[in-house]
Amino acid sequence: MALDSKIPSGPISDKWTNYKDHINLVNPANKRNLDIIIVGTGLAGGSAAATLAELGYNVKAFCFQDSPRRAHSIAAQGGINAAKNYKGDGDSVHRLFYDTVKGGDYRAREANVHRLAEVSSNIIDQCVAQGVPLAREYGGLLDNRSFGGTLVSRTFYAQGQTGQQLLLGAYSAMNRQIGRGKVKMHNRHEMLDLVVVNGKARGIIARNLVTGEIERHSAHAVVIASGGYGNVFFLSTNAMGSNATAAWKIHKKGAFFANPCYTQIHPTCIPVSGDHQSKLTLMSESLRNDGRIWVPAKLEDAKAIREGKKKATDLSEAERDYFLERRYPAFGNLVPRDVASRAAKERCDAGFGVNKTGEAVYLDFAAAIQRYGNEQAYVKGLDTKDTKLVTKLGTEVVKSKYGNLFQMYYKIVDEDPYTSPMMIYPAVHYTMGGTWVDYNLQTTIPGCFSIGESNFSDHGANRLGASALMQGLADGYFVLPYTIGDYLAPDIKMGTISTDLPEFVAAEKAVKDQIDKFINNNGTHSVDYFHKKLGKIMWDKVGMARNAKGLNEAIVEIAALREEFYKEVKVPGTDKGFNQELEKATRVADFLELGELFAKDALHRNESCGGHFREEYQTEEGEAQRDDENFAYVAAWEYTGKPSEAVLHKEPLVFDNVKLVQRSYK
Repeated sequence: MALDSKIPSGPISDKWTNYKDHINLVNPANKRNLDIIIVGTGLAGGSAAATLAELGYNVKAFCFQDSPRRAHSIAAQGGINAAKNYKGDGDSVHRLFYDTVKGGDYRAREANVHRLAEVSSNIIDQCVAQGVPLAREYGGLLDNRSFGGTLVSRTFYAQGQTGQQLLLGAYSAMNRQIGRGKVKMHNRHEMLDLVVVNGKARGIIARNLVTGEIERHSAHAVVIASGGYGNVFFLSTNAMGSNATAAWKIHKKGAFFANPCYTQIHPTCIPVSGDHQSKLTLMSESLRNDGRIWVPAKLEDAKAIREGKKKATDLSEAERDYFLERRYPAFGNLVPRDVASRAAKERCDAGFGVNKTGEAVYLDFAAAIQRYGNEQAYVKGLDTKDTKLVTKLGTEVVKSKYGNLFQMYYKIVDEDPYTSPMMIYPAVHYTMGGTWVDYNLQTTIPGCFSIGESNFSDHGANRLGASALMQGLADGYFVLPYTIGDYLAPDIKMGTISTDLPEFVAAEKAVKDQIDKFINNNGTHSVDYFHKKLGKIMWDKVGMARNAKGLNEAIVEIAALREEFYKEVKVPGTDKGFNQELEKATRVADFLELGELFAKDALHRNESCGGHFREEYQTEEGEAQRDDENFAYVAAWEYTGKPSEAVLHKEPLVFDNVKLVQRSYK
């Protein structure tokens, strides 16, 4: 199958406008005759459900949580980007577009990124109209702060709860449609297969996670908005329930999977404390606005800190290495996440780590507290030489900006980050890869769309901070409602699709057969046993740094682990009723296939770019070394029966509006 991205012709700044002017539309009277299934109700799925129902479509929404309010979008802390230029510091649609393409190390599709930058301002207007409590300056205007990879302040925020507040806005909009009967909400339901009829997506098979019942649901189109696949690593910043099943099931039915190796390692996470952990906690990138990242300049000081003989506050400024400020003076602590993560790993690998495991660096707010304190004392006409007063005033300012994040850190680590630096270390966070989609957000299966983190389209090899919320809401509120209408226009006379079709019967049987196999498997190990083993392989050999030897080993080891899983996994209980071990088993089964394709994709890409860092391909200074001549393409994989036999399709990336250069943040 030849990939057709369906990118409109013409200048990039006119593509989206011209596209909307010429697409097929569905009139309001006909929309009520069309059904749309949306799987996932986070920011992308929730905003899409609300908008499509508002337009008149009949929406069936599914989430495995007990409420859409518990979607993992709530975990996004720091902010959402938009090219409003409220700070007057030179921001524009073009600059947001350029920063996003550059931040993704020139591996994103230009047309999609420019559209994202164009609609970013509409998102903020929409959220303000919904009553989302975005932070404001003293005069009442919306406030902005900076995030990594940019030289402007374009990130709108609600303290450290931006994702939660934005989700509540989308959730309230969706609830209005639930109340009108235009959205049929299916909580505690998990999609376990896609139904394809005559080559088009026409429904799903879902399991009621409370009763265990297997259900058939039909629609004229299916939208996947189920998030990313970071939990393939077991330990990540994702919620424990976050999984790749919906995206992987459509992949096995014909949707190409693009760039699985592009996974983001976030630099500011609370370090691993032991084998008892099931997930990691993210500390927002917004903290890098005011926090300075450092390690001891001398190995003996780092060793003394690890052994408990010294504290961070014992070291003077001269005894500290602010390594991001040293290596990247232009951007300092606000370099992109992939750059900051590798720099932290390099320092820890060299022996400068500061926790007991040697895998942590400091994030220090002492300078910010003093700076803000001096400013406040001066404004209020108080004594700027009164150290205690200045510290108190500065602490109050920092608390107003990041208070809930500091409280969260204190509860987890039992150390006061106002008086002692935070300890952070990189961890798996976001996945830039996902199902391949064209400009319409449609996969290679007609009628099956993928939005938000579940698709690959906007971030290239590395996502800039505060762009995930931007993409999710852009897709749901402002892009999909146009593109899906263009697809559905010919179906207005089709009528309701029967769930008695042979394709529904076959898909339901396949789901039941897998469940029966797990329930009746007389194994000896729990699902978590295999998930943890997979996670260790992925982190050790397919993690922050990769090489050909490790990737080849990972492919063999994951295939062997998958075989052992099906022989030895034990799923207690029955398929009737609530059974979380059964839920986990179906998800880990998909991770065990995805992990192998992930490693295969990383092995074939003989370059370093963004979050994909091959040790064989780096500059003398340890930076990522791209190969634009041979790898400036999207790697879209077609499922043919086994991950090892997946067929590679290439979508060449054309850069007409930015100049391809090796990234530099110095």
